[in-house]
Amino acid sequence: MCIEYRGLNAITVKNREPLPRIDDLLDRVQGCRYFSKINMKSGYHQIAIRPEDQHKTAFYSRYGLYEFVVMPFGLCNAPGTFQRAMNRIFHDYLDKFVIVYLNDILIFSKTVEEHVAHLDEVLNLLRQYKFKINGEKCEFGRTRVLYLGHAISAEGLKPDDAKVASIRDWPRPQSVTEMRSFLGMTDYYRTFVKNYSIVAAPLTDLTRLDTPWEWTDECEAAFRHLKHALTHYEVLKLSDPDKPFIVTTDASQYGIGAVLAQQEGPKLRPVEYMSKKMSSQKLAKSTYEKELYAVYKALTHWRHYLLGRFFILRTDHQTLRWMRTQSVLSDALKCWIKVIEHDFDPQYLKGEYNKVADALSRRPDFSGALTTEFNLTDNVTQSLVEAYREDQFMSEIIRRLQTKDKKTFAEFELVNGLLFLEKAGTM
Repeated sequence: MCIEYRGLNAITVKNREPLPRIDDLLDRVQGCRYFSKINMKSGYHQIAIRPEDQHKTAFYSRYGLYEFVVMPFGLCNAPGTFQRAMNRIFHDYLDKFVIVYLNDILIFSKTVEEHVAHLDEVLNLLRQYKFKINGEKCEFGRTRVLYLGHAISAEGLKPDDAKVASIRDWPRPQSVTEMRSFLGMTDYYRTFVKNYSIVAAPLTDLTRLDTPWEWTDECEAAFRHLKHALTHYEVLKLSDPDKPFIVTTDASQYGIGAVLAQQEGPKLRPVEYMSKKMSSQKLAKSTYEKELYAVYKALTHWRHYLLGRFFILRTDHQTLRWMRTQSVLSDALKCWIKVIEHDFDPQYLKGEYNKVADALSRRPDFSGALTTEFNLTDNVTQSLVEAYREDQFMSEIIRRLQTKDKKTFAEFELVNGLLFLEKAGTM
């Protein structure tokens, strides 16, 4: 039954109870081997409405006027109200061995004995508060379980096979609406896909209001590539709070890419991938600004993992090692540097070893959409010298070199007015 509650929702004081982040919930199960999933039976209908508020839910049918005595679907405060009820019931055990997202409860444990005890606690609480469960949708004592569209096991995190099969068999979209449906499905699993933003760029461009619908060879290639990437994914490691994170970033003229990883034995395993297409405004920026922007976006995206703890930052741009000691900054750089004030060790990673983040930021077959044609002047040297004066970072390096202050920029050299990263003749 579907009831139109837009009028009621418009005058309702909103419940600001936030729903938990799905990636935060999934992180809690790290190191566990046994899982049980409980689904509440018609969860919203197990929350009673106060008698003085029941008239607000009234609706008219051909059988007469009716009012809900329990919480119906369609009310703007229903999700927050139900989540708060679940959080209160399991308050003492949340994130220890229980996570809850609306009417889906997951119990996780490291041993069989622990799991039996944890499951008993959860079921006793549900019985105490008179909540009913849907037995057909519950699973108990599993080593692999589907939860919120992900397959969880001791091995790590995978997309739901049924969802992957749906993406694999998805027909070519014929309209903006169909394209948005496809991208909505793939975007949910973007953390499993290297270079997602760049791969999907031709498809997301089709959803813009100012872009006419035209299915090009580039769109077809992106559509096929995205389907292939989501059916050949890498198993992601569940984050371990006891191990340091390693963030690797890179930027190119096409976009930015980053990898959040942790060491597992001799191997470095990815926890998440992140990528973003470079906007037209960012394309004109210097290499330093693009690389700094990549760091800024990565640390902002994974703030919930990194804030308040030490981690390693790897980049193939050497000058980023001094990002926090630079004296002359533009307003944009000041904003980025302020956000980047985390506790980390910046490490230089040669480009030849920065393969994953580099691949995330580059996509040669899309370079045509991001290329700008320009003409070189006759006096290239003079043009570069003039450009140095307009670039705050470059002009600061030159000023220090001219004053013989090479403590910070020892690897730079000024030759005939041109700035070199290494000694002249070795580049």
